[in-house]
Amino acid sequence: MIKNKNIEQLKSMVAALPEEPGVYQFFDENKTIIYVGKAKRLKRRVASYFNKVHDSAKTNIMVRKIVDIRHIVVESEEDALLLENNLIKKHQPRYNVLLKDDKSYPWITIRKENFPRVEVTRHLLKDGSEYFGPYTSVRMVRILMDMIRSLYQLRNCNLSLSEEAIRNGKFKVCLEYHIGNCKAPCEGKESKEEYEQTIQDIRNILKGNIGSVTSHLKQKMQDLAENFKFEEAHIIKEKLNLLSKYQSKSTIVNPSINNIDVFTIIDDENSAYVNFLKVVNGAIIQAHTIEMKKKIDESREDLLLLAITEIRQKIFSTAKEILVPFELELSIENVKFLIPQRGDKKKLLDLSLRNVKYYRLDKLKKGDKSLKQSNADRIVETMRTDLRLKDAPVHIECFDNSNIQGTNPVASCVVFRNARPYKKDYRHFNIKTVVGANDFASMEEIIYRRYKRLLEEEKSLPQLIVIDGGKGQLGAALNSLDKLDLRGKISVIGIAKRLEEIYFPGDPYPLYLDKNSETLKIIQYLRNESHRFAITFHKQKRSKAFIGSELDRINGIGPKSVQSLIKSFKSVENVKKASLPELEKEVGFSKANLVFNYFHR
Repeated sequence: MIKNKNIEQLKSMVAALPEEPGVYQFFDENKTIIYVGKAKRLKRRVASYFNKVHDSAKTNIMVRKIVDIRHIVVESEEDALLLENNLIKKHQPRYNVLLKDDKSYPWITIRKENFPRVEVTRHLLKDGSEYFGPYTSVRMVRILMDMIRSLYQLRNCNLSLSEEAIRNGKFKVCLEYHIGNCKAPCEGKESKEEYEQTIQDIRNILKGNIGSVTSHLKQKMQDLAENFKFEEAHIIKEKLNLLSKYQSKSTIVNPSINNIDVFTIIDDENSAYVNFLKVVNGAIIQAHTIEMKKKIDESREDLLLLAITEIRQKIFSTAKEILVPFELELSIENVKFLIPQRGDKKKLLDLSLRNVKYYRLDKLKKGDKSLKQSNADRIVETMRTDLRLKDAPVHIECFDNSNIQGTNPVASCVVFRNARPYKKDYRHFNIKTVVGANDFASMEEIIYRRYKRLLEEEKSLPQLIVIDGGKGQLGAALNSLDKLDLRGKISVIGIAKRLEEIYFPGDPYPLYLDKNSETLKIIQYLRNESHRFAITFHKQKRSKAFIGSELDRINGIGPKSVQSLIKSFKSVENVKKASLPELEKEVGFSKANLVFNYFHR
């Protein structure tokens, strides 16, 4: 049994509860509602909280906090479910499921007015207007509104078109009439009856009853054709084609499946996800998924019931049939729950289940991204502290030189953003002003060239520069920053390879970071990446130089012939293996002999 200092008082409250459907509320010592629940039999359900130790630690903690119980008796379990949902939304108790669905979704509204406007709104007002939705996809709203505007010429002005004002000629036609978007009911050029028929067609489209609209338009087209009004009949035909195209895109199951709701659920330790599909005439006209944060050990059945109540209330669903994945202990008047095993309805249930799985997967991916970002923020902040920097090093650049005995000197610059390589900003450098193996002068040149260019192009500068080398290379880099007046504006450090010593400008003593430090690991990663990038570039240059020098040694073979041979044979090794006729085909008889004799002496 759960420990609760008020247990005797609570037991007497439970004993007084009726065995009828209703809603119960638990209060803590601050008289705050901490839980709202529904029950088929109030007394039996509430007593179950106090006569055992629960598997869930959260439930046990909640029960220990209860000091008062209140209840509301209702007529049926359906009423209990509706009342529970409304009380949870109103009071948001600590231990109730949290519905993570606070978005404001768009609706399409037909205004209650003379010559009604059809508009998109996110505010549901009790003004007598008709609202269709909500639509979870803004794209779907745009498609519907574009189709309605293509099919019908509706007014979009804010004028109060009373019959008396129209009769008295109070209004004049506007630009919308002249460009064919409106038939000018403001001047009586369109009758109220004609406009009402248009609104009725739109009403049917929004309800998914496209068949009735199609029948009306076909009859109208036929009447126009019989009266030899072929141009007007052709306009109606184009509208029919547009409707047919829209219907073929939206129909996914048997059109005889009409006005049903589909619900599926998946859950994990912390959350449940419920998908809803609204199907009218075989077409899905609404789709919606909600996330529910678990607080105590709620069952999937309870969670699905709560979601069904919430969603059907929100969209004003009047569907008489609800497809669900498992049996539910709930009866709603004039509504049938069905668990399909095969056929088109089973396909709809499977489609809903796929949607809810994709939704959960997408949420988890987004969670991973935010987790990675928060981890990167933490590492960057750790580096700022460890290296005693003014600013967090979100943008870091690292430089390295590469040459063999002064030949083909090159350098590399690698860029990290948020503690991760940002490869599209990596850069190679050919050393231009330094002759021979002079690492200090080479470093000075590339630092000057890199930041002179960034300044000229007005691009962002890094918060930290890492130099692969000790005091000498660091001093050379500082010389360039002095010339560009950047010293003190960018932090600079050098890393010496032997003992992983970190050198700072003007400090003769290096910093030794713990070998397991995240800061040191990032700096080593930068240094190794810049070294790899420089070495790869140096190898490419040496390879090109070697290819050129090998063929250039042959007397009588010029640069164009060398280029032609390499283009054809791809490598010097293949040129060596080539037969005399093959060489002759590329460079002619005399040059082919020179090349062949050189390699086959």
